[in-house]
Amino acid sequence: MRIAIDAMGGDHAPDAVVTGALKILTTTSDIEIILVGDETKITPLLAGKDTSKISVIHTTEVIENDDEPVRAVKRKKNASMVIMANEVKEGRADACVSAGNTGALMACGLFVVGRIAGIERPALAPTLPTIDGTGFVFLDVGANADAKPLHLMHYAIMGSLYSANVRGISNPRVGLLNIGTEEKKGNELTRQTYELLKGTRNIQFIGNVESRDLLEGVADVVVTDGFTGNIALKTIEGTAMSVFKMLKGALTANTKSKLAAAVLKPQLTGIKKKMDYSEYGGAALFGLQAPVVKAHGSSDDNAIYHAIMQASNMVKNDVCPMITKAIQELDI
Repeated sequence: MRIAIDAMGGDHAPDAVVTGALKILTTTSDIEIILVGDETKITPLLAGKDTSKISVIHTTEVIENDDEPVRAVKRKKNASMVIMANEVKEGRADACVSAGNTGALMACGLFVVGRIAGIERPALAPTLPTIDGTGFVFLDVGANADAKPLHLMHYAIMGSLYSANVRGISNPRVGLLNIGTEEKKGNELTRQTYELLKGTRNIQFIGNVESRDLLEGVADVVVTDGFTGNIALKTIEGTAMSVFKMLKGALTANTKSKLAAAVLKPQLTGIKKKMDYSEYGGAALFGLQAPVVKAHGSSDDNAIYHAIMQASNMVKNDVCPMITKAIQELDI
């Protein structure tokens, strides 16, 4: 299997990207890596390493974070991200990974890789941590600010298939994010979606779920529109960072607290690892003809490693063909 990677995307590119790619090759034998980016910056990072399963496509053009996504994809034909997506489109790669401009990657997914027939709105779907360490798939978190009930039903199907076949969760529980758990709660979108999901075959719909229960593991898949999902995601991220900052401040305030911190360090490290997004990979773009994974912009080599592993697992488990088949068989 061949994974194309935007070597120039992300805050720590290309160093973290190349290191993560090299790491994946030490743990699996069935992956080949295509690095797309500035060869003069990539080659020194490969010095002394086994590069038998790595190829480099040279380009110096990059889509920057402040570029307008759609315009950049259309105008910067030789950008590392666009070439990466084109490798998938032309069948020279089975999946792709980038930590670059999120909007541009979504545009590459739509205009270069292409949508699955029947999917009107692809969804951006990270796997977020839960207290029990299981995690849940959350979609959509920003690919589409507006959504229709049909779109959310597609999200539920795609998230359920991914959870079952990649994450190994038997009969995943699907929840609809809402302002209350009662069936009639919410706006017109959530009420209509609730009725639609109740009648959707091959998913275990458990009803409405509230945002305060997400990290408790109330569901394995949670669906919502991209506007609501993005706000919820950033609230979770911001709250987690703030709590860790306050905890760090409290544990370094004086000598007594520093001694307590030294004793608690293994437990605190374990908590931080359990809540680390990078352990779950990146955010997959569901609804495309091939796996496209968005790694966090600040990804280190470990996050890149897990994002590549996530993409490869989607290929191995035929997630995109399964989604295609499920959408074709819908009777609505």
